[in-house]
Amino acid sequence: MAHAATGKTNPKEFIYEWIGKDRQGKELRGEMRAVGEAQVQASLRRQGIFMTKLKKRSMRSGKKIKPRDIALFTRQMATMMKAGVPLLQSFDIVGRGNPNISVTKLLNDIRQDVETGTSLSVAFRRHPLYFNTLYCNLIEAGEAAGILDTLMDRLATYMEKTEAIKGKIKSALMYPISVVIVAFVVVTVIMIFVIPAFKEVFSSFGADLPAPTLLVMAISDFFVQYWWLIFGVIGGGFYFFMQAWQRSPKVQRVMDRILLKIPVFGPLIDKSCVARWTRTLSTMFAAGVPLVEALDSVGGASGNTIYREATERIQNEVSTGTSLTGAMSNANVFPSMVLQMCAIGEESGSIDHMLGKAADFYEQEVDEMVAGLSSLMEPIIIVCLGSLIGGIVVSMYLPIFKLGQVV
Repeated sequence: MAHAATGKTNPKEFIYEWIGKDRQGKELRGEMRAVGEAQVQASLRRQGIFMTKLKKRSMRSGKKIKPRDIALFTRQMATMMKAGVPLLQSFDIVGRGNPNISVTKLLNDIRQDVETGTSLSVAFRRHPLYFNTLYCNLIEAGEAAGILDTLMDRLATYMEKTEAIKGKIKSALMYPISVVIVAFVVVTVIMIFVIPAFKEVFSSFGADLPAPTLLVMAISDFFVQYWWLIFGVIGGGFYFFMQAWQRSPKVQRVMDRILLKIPVFGPLIDKSCVARWTRTLSTMFAAGVPLVEALDSVGGASGNTIYREATERIQNEVSTGTSLTGAMSNANVFPSMVLQMCAIGEESGSIDHMLGKAADFYEQEVDEMVAGLSSLMEPIIIVCLGSLIGGIVVSMYLPIFKLGQVV
């Protein structure tokens, strides 16, 4: 039975698993997203497929599609295309094998666009939330040159390396952030529940309390009376700050500049930006994308406003005849090693190879810095937390020590 849409509301769609035969009698099977059986039958009839069996599967809400899902899809597509599997059949296989229903829905949408004659790059451009300009440009270059399988493989490698760098940066930052959050919760519990119990005991002493004890008790009184304000200000301030960071170019520029200058973490973020910048430009060069067009995608891929603005200046200078090395040198953000390797690449005609080597070097630098930070941050955090909690404990025990001396 066909499911028709009524009014202006969007019709509910389902995934239909079908089995059929082509004109030569060969059995085929696949999946299709549609509002009803009639739509599936019409689509298969246009492809010359006689349907023999149809099963409806309800569209469940899937998890959010993450960049790692797109990287995995790209790798699977590259592998199948290199093995000679037809494009539409590759979409069917990848879609059925993915556990995330949202990815399956996305791939079915792209497959239907391609099935109706749309080019693969145009089909990807209809989903800019998941496929950025760089991705679509490389697919378009692969289609034009007839080397789509090769460029899909390069694109998959690029995305895997980029996601690996992002993961390492997040792992380096996650530990101290999580410890700070736990420390704040522990201190809050102490201030609201533990210190008031000590205060009741000290009220019966009838003697002057030490200054550190009075300070801790005053902070505890503030926590007990205004805990809702503290959590509200911190939570609301964090939310509005993150929204401003995401939506305001001025805030992004200021924060990205600050991040690059933070002690210890600043050099790590800087090296990761350089690695992603050089890796992206190397991939675009290897795909045969012209330099000025390639720079359109490179700045955003670096993940930092400072590098994006520097890339725009480089693009303007290159378009007026300046060499890439000269324009990069004028930007004043790239290390001398990258400039030297780029100059060698321009002289030898192998910029993509030299930039790839630079990306490999800085990716290795990021690996080593993350490993070093992991071993360095643990004792620093232990000392800081020990000082904080120990200071509170000592402050509350000072009156007891004083009382013991009097006795």
